[in-house]
Parts: sequence; structure tokens; C-alpha cells
Amino acid sequence: MCSVLLDTDDVSVAEEVVSAFFGRIRMDAQRRGVPMPAHIVRSLVGSTSIDEADFGYTFSFTMVPPEKILLARLRSGAMELATKQGPPEVFGPGRVGAIGALEAEPFSGACHRGRWDTVLIDKAFLGQLAENRGGGDVRLTGSAPVSDAANRQLAAAIDYMRDTVAADPDAAQNPLIAGAAQRHLAAAILTAYPNTALTEPTAVDRHDSTPTLLGRAIAFIDDNAQRDISLADIAEAVSVSPRAIQYMFRRHLDCTPMQYVRTVRLNHAHRDLQAGNRMTVTVAEIARRWGFAHTGRFAASYRSAYGQSPHATLRG
Repeated sequence: MCSVLLDTDDVSVAEEVVSAFFGRIRMDAQRRGVPMPAHIVRSLVGSTSIDEADFGYTFSFTMVPPEKILLARLRSGAMELATKQGPPEVFGPGRVGAIGALEAEPFSGACHRGRWDTVLIDKAFLGQLAENRGGGDVRLTGSAPVSDAANRQLAAAIDYMRDTVAADPDAAQNPLIAGAAQRHLAAAILTAYPNTALTEPTAVDRHDSTPTLLGRAIAFIDDNAQRDISLADIAEAVSVSPRAIQYMFRRHLDCTPMQYVRTVRLNHAHRDLQAGNRMTVTVAEIARRWGFAHTGRFAASYRSAYGQSPHATLRG
């Protein structure tokens, strides 16, 4: 469900709203005293917000870094972010910038009239996927994607969050779907931007990747498939690092831990379809129950695993 955060022609009102919902900001428009249209519409998926912003004027700004990770994907216009050394980073249509990723103090930039999508996601989601080199929280160390391919992957994750999950109230309010979508976005962020995450398994991680510990991890997943579990939850249950969990699943099962979670949930959906009756339940409802937001993709995965469509299994 969408809500209107901002709909005004007054720069001072826009400044107040952006400060309240994103981070304290000082906006300096080139032309004051004339109508300055600005519009922001917000959707929510869990604790993550996805906004569509439209500013009909150019302004420079100074901003306090937000507490969450703030992404901006340009639809039209341009955005500049000042750097400590060298020229500013310039983001045009299609590029996704991490706003305030580097600074522990106010930063500055400029927005040239246009439209963009913004995303605010808790930094804690990065910690559910990876650990920081030397301890502490995982941090981004760059505001621009490392490659065009990484930018496209991140943009696709934003589109999925907005168009598939946020656009469906039932999906957006489903803990399994919302949690998975947020971690999927966090993984795309870690791939897209330079960061402090330690991703390669250490000697200790390799030592911990034993069949016995794998069995404990599998048992935890089997017992908790109906819950919104993360890689960090699985690692904590087995008392190893997230890297060790990833390594042991790749080594012994040739899949990632979260791919295994999806396989277990697909099997639960299969059982519910077998036991269900199409007069009282739909394929989409069963798919969402087990964390599958996109019915078409669920159907493709189901057919690949069970040799028929979920609609064929659900009889009545």
C-alpha cells in the first residue's frame, strides 16, 4: 500500500519532510519565490521503504548521513555527490547511488530536476549476510557501483522489491516474503558497492564445515522453515560463522543455504497443494504461505521439481 509523504510547491515544506523521513537536510533551490513542485510516494516492505520521488526543480543540498542505507536510482535528471578528493560523483538515469555511504559527517551534493526511486534499508541486513573484517558492522566504502553489471543487478533487486512485493499488500505483509526480499536487496548492495565485508572462508570456516555440523544446520532449517530465518540465524544455531555455513552447503550439497531453504519450503508447498482443495485455497495463497511472492516463478520452480504445474496438483 502506498502513502503520499510529500506533495507541495514549497521548498521549505519539502526540506522539512525530507529531514523527517530520510535525514536532516538543507536544500538550496536556485529559484525561490516561485512554485517548486515536489512529490514523494512511499511503499513499505518490512522495515524497508521504497519511494518514488519527483522534484521539478534543481537544488543543492547539505545532508546528515541517514541512519539507514539510502539508495537513489535515477529515472530522469541527474544527481551529484561531492567527494573528499577529485570531482563529484555524477549519477544519471539508470544508475544507483548510495547516499551518504562514506561520511560520518554532513555531506553535500546537487539534484537536477527529475525523478528517482529511493530505498531506505537497515544496515543490520548486511550483517545478516556477512561479517566485517576486524569486527564491527559491515560498512560500504563507496557510493558508486563497482560495475555496470552490479548496477543492473541492484536495480533489478529494487524493481523486484517495488513491483512484485510492495505492489502486493499480501506479499508485503508476509514475513517470509518481506524478509527474503530485504536480504536479497542487501546481497545486491554488497555485490554492487565496495565494502568491508569478509566473504571468503577462513581456515577456521573450512575446518567447521563438517558433515555433522551440516546435519545440524539442515535440522534447524527443517524445523524452522515456516519462520523468517536468515543466514545469520542458521549460523547462530550451529555456532559457526555465516561464511562457514555458506562453505559447507556449497561443499557438501552444491547449493547455497538459502537455496536449500527455498527447496524445503517448496516441498512444504507441494504437500499443501496435495492436501488442498481449489474450492477453498488458491495456488497463489499456498505459494505466499511458503515465501514465494511471484506466482509465475513459483510455478516454474514447482514444475521443475515435481514434473507438473501446481494447478494440476491442487485438485478439488
